[in-house]
Parts: sequence; structure tokens; C-alpha cells
Amino acid sequence: MSGHTTPIPMSSHSVGPLKGTAIIPGDKSVSHRSLILGALSVGETKISGLLLGQDVLDTAQAMSAFGASVIDHGQGNWSVHGVGVGGFSEPVDVIDCGNAGTGVRLIMGAMSTSPISATFTGDASLRSRPMGRITDPLKLFGAHAYGREKGFLPLTMVGARNAHGIKYTSPHPSAQIKSAILLAGLNALGETTLIEPEKTRDHTERMLSGFGADIDTVETKDGFEITLQGRPELIAQDIAVPCDPSSAAFPVCAALIVEGSEVFLPNIGLNPTRSGLFTTLVEMGANIEFENNRLEGGEPVADLRVKASSLSGVEVPPNRAPSMIDEYPILSVVAAFASGKTIMRGIKELRVKECDRIDAMARGLEAMGVKIEEGEDYLIVHGQNGEVEGGGIAQTHLDHRIAMSFLCMGLASKKSVKVDDGHAIATSFPIFKNLMSNLGASICLLYTSPSPRDRG
Repeated sequence: MSGHTTPIPMSSHSVGPLKGTAIIPGDKSVSHRSLILGALSVGETKISGLLLGQDVLDTAQAMSAFGASVIDHGQGNWSVHGVGVGGFSEPVDVIDCGNAGTGVRLIMGAMSTSPISATFTGDASLRSRPMGRITDPLKLFGAHAYGREKGFLPLTMVGARNAHGIKYTSPHPSAQIKSAILLAGLNALGETTLIEPEKTRDHTERMLSGFGADIDTVETKDGFEITLQGRPELIAQDIAVPCDPSSAAFPVCAALIVEGSEVFLPNIGLNPTRSGLFTTLVEMGANIEFENNRLEGGEPVADLRVKASSLSGVEVPPNRAPSMIDEYPILSVVAAFASGKTIMRGIKELRVKECDRIDAMARGLEAMGVKIEEGEDYLIVHGQNGEVEGGGIAQTHLDHRIAMSFLCMGLASKKSVKVDDGHAIATSFPIFKNLMSNLGASICLLYTSPSPRDRG
């Protein structure tokens, strides 16, 4: 994955309402963690509904490189025969994580307290993302990182010998930082304590507990204090991966802005640390019904019924950002079709994602005739009351969420919308185009000989 192939320009345009049922792939966050925790467990972890995006496949390959037996049984069913905590072996080759920022950061954490070395690389986008926020706390365990300035990939991590637990206050509300430290703490003597100022997605804590780790979270005046007891024996589990709310965001938001649409999405994960977008959309006036609310594997799940809606701009509370950090790009598109201003503050984290997402969305919205205001940690979108001009080209910067967001915009704008490269969509949502086409969307590949489906 590290060698980016020829760009895949794409376009979308309005063809009428979206109708039908959208079966969303498995949650990417849970998929990554299922493979990693399965590899660190004793016994056979059976996984159903694993996301088959390239990011997750790269993590599966990495777990094999560290000595676990990872088997693909087809149709999202996998098994992992783990090596246990501290059982990773040294890989014989470079670990290529492609575009997977979550994957590489969690894997670095998981191997950093074993006495082995590993070299990590990725595609052009991943090699431009700073890793210092991960490698710096891992050094406190006794690990060492050698590579480019600021920790940019390629990077070699030399794991600690006889690591001891640490206490660390995260300077950023980041589930990746938290997860890397907790995974490192598994093979460290004593307690590892992580304090995060704002609550971030908690899949790692939930899943560690499910695999048998002794982990506890307490809310204090300083934030949320998470304490893990080191050197547990993790026991293999059966995991049913819920459908990814971050992927569901695209057909949900498209249905809201395309007149006359009604879309049904079953089995969507609604972990409260991930569901901030849906809360915000409802505040904007979105017609979203949450049906058959239930728990599956400890994770809240519901079926969503979404209808086209008249939307109004809102000010999103900054403290909600951690629960919807990946969804601000598509929210920005929805905001463009709303009436009034949508104000998004406290989103500085977006500048160090697959690309600078604030800048990418701002420039793309401007290219589509939408007025915006931006700063270091905010973006304000002036809604066009359902009348978005479109007609421009959005630069995706190898970022899957930027590409999918603007392709959704084109389904409701006056003129078609083009993106310069949709190649990265495969990293997280490989069936995006087909799924949207089956709902009635027109999303086409450009400069290729289109199939009948492409002509949609």
C-alpha cells in the first residue's frame, strides 16, 4: 500500500432521491483492535463482520508478521491464534501500514514493551503524519524510536526490556494516543495510568476488559483516569464487529440533503464516544429514527431510518469533538445545505489526520461556491439553504473521508462535483461506490471506460 497508484478521479451528480437499505461494513476501530487483541491473547479469537478495507487488511498482515496466525475464512469471518501478552516475535521485514494511522499507532504501542525491533512505513499520506505524539510517551516505558524528524515514517521502534508501568497525562484528546499507551502497558510491570482531559472513544477499554484485562476508568477533576494492571493473560474471544458509524455517516448525510430520500441502515454501532455526529444532526433538524436499540457484545447498536430533512445551522459544542472527530468533513457538507451558520470549534486535531482536514474541506467548499471561515481550531460554514452550486474539483490529499464527503455533496448540488482522486476510499469503505449506487446515487469514475453500473 505504500506506493500510491495512479489517481482515480471521480464525480457525482444529482439523479433523484436515495431509497433502500444500506448494509454498512464493520467498524474500522473495532476491527483493528479485534486483530491486535486477538494476537495478544491465548487461544483462538473468532471475528465476524471484520471490515475488509485495506487499512484493516494491513493490520492483519502486521499481526502475522509479529507471529500470530491470522486466517481469513471469507465473508468477513476471521480467526486469530494469538501469541499472548509479551509473545510478539521480531518481524523479518518492514511493516507497511499503508494509509492506516490507527493501525500503525496501535501496533507501535502493542510491540513497544517487548524486546524486539520493528520498522514501520506507509503511503505518502501516512508518512506525512506526525508520530511523535505516540513515540514520546512510549519512550517513558523504555522504548526507543529512530527515524525522521518529528517521528515521521519510516521509523524503527526498539522495544523496551523489562518495561514498568507509567502515569501519563495526554496533551490531546486522542483515542489513538490512549490506546497505544494502554496496549504498551499490557506487557509492563505494575500499573499503567492514562489521564485524558476529555473522554475519547472507549473501544480499547471495553475490549481489553472483555479479553480479561483488569482495567478501570474513574472521572476526576483532571478528566478521565484509566488504570490498567500489567502482565494479564488475555483470553481469546468471539467478536461480532458492529457496523461502522463513521462509514454510516455518508449514506445518512446524503439521504438528509437529497430531496425525497429515505434510507434504512441496520445494526449501526452507537457507542456514546462515537455518536456525536448523530446528536448534532438531530439538533440541526434531521429526521433520524433510532429503532430496535440494543446491546451487542457490550456495544450499543440500533437500526437507523433516515429521511431528507430541512436543516438549520448549529454551534457544535467543542467538548463533543472527540466523539465525532472523523465526521466533521461530512458534517461540513451537510452544513453547506443547511440554513444559517454551522460553527465547529475545538477541532485542531483535524489538522493532523490523513491530511489537514480543516484546510481540505475549506478549500473544497470554496470551490463549490460555499462561504467559509476558518482558524487554527475552527471551521464555520455558511449554509446555502439547500442551494449549493457545486461544479468544482475537490483536492482529496489521499484522504478517504474528504473524497467521500465531496462525492456525497455532488448528489444534491446544482452542478456535478469532482474529486481529484478517490483511490484512498478503499482504505476504509471499499464498497462505498457500489453501496451508494444501489441507493440510487450517481458516482462515476472519470477517464476510464465505465461499466453500466458506473453510468448509474
